[in-house]
Amino acid sequence: MPDNNDGRGIKPLLNSNAANRERIAKHCIFTLMRYLFILLFLLRQSTLQANDTLVMSKLLQRIEALQPRENGVFPQGSIPSYRMYAMNKDRFKADINPFFSALVGFTLRNLEDGLSPSQQRQAARIIANTLPSFAKFINRKGQGTYNFWPTDTPKIFPNAGWMNWFDKKQALPDDLDDTVIILLAQQANDSTAKAIHALMQEHANHTTGKIRNTFPEYRTLKAYSTWFGKRMPIDFDVSVLCNVLYFVQTYNLQWTEADSASLFLIEDVIRTRKYINQPGLVSPHYATTPNILYHISRLMSVKPIPALDALKPQLIDAARQQLLSARTFMDEVILGTALLRWNEVPPQTAPHHARSLEELVEDERFAFFIANMSSLLPDPYRKWIASLKVTRFDYYSPAYNNVLLLEHLVWRSRLKNN
Repeated sequence: MPDNNDGRGIKPLLNSNAANRERIAKHCIFTLMRYLFILLFLLRQSTLQANDTLVMSKLLQRIEALQPRENGVFPQGSIPSYRMYAMNKDRFKADINPFFSALVGFTLRNLEDGLSPSQQRQAARIIANTLPSFAKFINRKGQGTYNFWPTDTPKIFPNAGWMNWFDKKQALPDDLDDTVIILLAQQANDSTAKAIHALMQEHANHTTGKIRNTFPEYRTLKAYSTWFGKRMPIDFDVSVLCNVLYFVQTYNLQWTEADSASLFLIEDVIRTRKYINQPGLVSPHYATTPNILYHISRLMSVKPIPALDALKPQLIDAARQQLLSARTFMDEVILGTALLRWNEVPPQTAPHHARSLEELVEDERFAFFIANMSSLLPDPYRKWIASLKVTRFDYYSPAYNNVLLLEHLVWRSRLKNN
């Protein structure tokens, strides 16, 4: 009888079937383990996302709770902020300004797509409550600009005691920083944005005066001054310039010579690493490297700017290095947000111990904004007075700190979803 297995017999065939069964079993186990790993990963991500969502809701509740329900020390619906004299770190004074109210409204508008429907309603209430308070700070001559302090009853350093005797004579002019942030928070129309942009051209270096308190290589740049006032010394601040160009980019305004000069100044400050080595000189009103990196990343998030995109590797490296020496939890938050805007996952940092979320976030050591009167002085007096800190006030806004953490969580969610 012929052998149907060509002389190999039946045993090798049985062995082959056994090997196939073993291979199939191993494949099934591997596939099962892979899907189990994916399931566990998704469950973990779902848990983390649920935790983030809960924290985000708590942050919004806290922000809304900090808004005054009626006029008192602070205008109704505004975002309270406090200033601390650098030479007396034990005492805070209420400071009446629109700056943090505008930052909160402007930031929440940018986060809307990352919030749940209920959180969007919370954010909308907070924004709506801030809007009426801006009328207290608008230019009284009708030019549409805004001041850091009240213009209905002129003040310098509100609640400053004897300093307020000189309010009318020493009132600051309106500034570009408050103006563009308030207009963004209000979602001003295109015609208003164009009119303000046109007005800005009259307040660039070499238009009404020449800057005397910056590095020699920048003194010929026709970049924007911080101030609208023609009698005010010209003053450069790269963080303010980032906000101005954010405004220009958002409204798709036609770039001018002042816009291009301002961008060049930002570029050169990055290339020469002045934002790391001399942050207080290139950004006197924000004064720290984390704050500057945060502002640059925010500008870059609107739409591509090739000159800045080319410098992104240096900026990412700087943000990572700054995280290693961050002084406060909130510095870590804004540095992490900068990295997330650049599509980078922030590295793990040491855990922080606090009894509550409020204690962790509302850290009065973190100053997002700094009033630095020495920035108006010419060199070399500027550097000397600045080093003494006798004219420096650090600003603290607990509600805005909560917004910064909320923003970080939304950007973290965006990166995960991408």
